Amino acid sequence: MIADVLQEHMKEALRAGEKDRLRTIRSLRADLQQAAIEQRQSGGALSEADELKVLQKAAKQRTDAIAQYEEAGREDLAAKERAELEVIRRYLPEQLSDEALRTRLQDLVDATGASSMQDMGRVMGQAMQQLRGKADGARISSIVKELLS
Repeated sequence: MIADVLQEHMKEALRAGEKDRLRTIRSLRADLQQAAIEQRQSGGALSEADELKVLQKAAKQRTDAIAQYEEAGREDLAAKERAELEVIRRYLPEQLSDEALRTRLQDLVDATGASSMQDMGRVMGQAMQQLRGKADGARISSIVKELLS
């Protein structure tokens, strides 16, 4: 499980004196613990897919923060967020290239028989299920729109 890997990497970062990496890993562990508490309250345990969702959310938060800091001219804060994002990406599955993503989405469009933008919801539902963690939802949506128009 991702939480176990983070625990081990936290110890390594602590021993190596890598403060930025340590801070990011601690933040991720706190996010995972919070998600586990919320999951327990609803009567279940945190699965690896749930852990992945937490990491993806953290990555998206960093990406959004980078954009906001760059827009505000705060390159120092944007650099800090970029460093944290790089640490988070080490724990996420490798993202599909644009070509591979386009091929997979074209196969889905063909399989669902989608032919217009009215069918986008059907394609997106299956795409998000099959490609969860392998591609960002915005990238998927953009390519599906392209394919259907």
